[in-house]
Amino acid sequence: MSAVEIDAEAPHPRLVALAAMLATLLLGLASRHWPALLPTALCKYPGDALWALMVFFGWRALRPHAASRSVALQALATSAAVELAKLWQAPWLVAFRRTNVGHLLLGHVFSWQNLVAYGVGVLSGVVLDHLLLRRTAA
Repeated sequence: MSAVEIDAEAPHPRLVALAAMLATLLLGLASRHWPALLPTALCKYPGDALWALMVFFGWRALRPHAASRSVALQALATSAAVELAKLWQAPWLVAFRRTNVGHLLLGHVFSWQNLVAYGVGVLSGVVLDHLLLRRTAA
């Protein structure tokens, strides 16, 4: 693995990641609140991709100097774990998923298609990570 060097003129990576996470959260909420603004063929998947992108930026905020690949793997693992957890139907967990916060964080129903959307979201995170933080391989 090669080391990662951050451009000295770039803003602090943790602040950029937190701002990107907040912006992604707002876009994801907007995609659920106004779904008619998106092509109907995409269904709910833009929101799922944005959720995974938000997770990517969350990991980036926690690990501001880690390699993008490492952050991407953590985001994919987190997203897959949350999706697989939908298969667990403990009564207390089902009750939490029925709340607004529970639904937004954990969702309701397992779907393989969500895993594809998460992959798109995390891949977008890697691209944006390089653009926003002007990362260059050393």
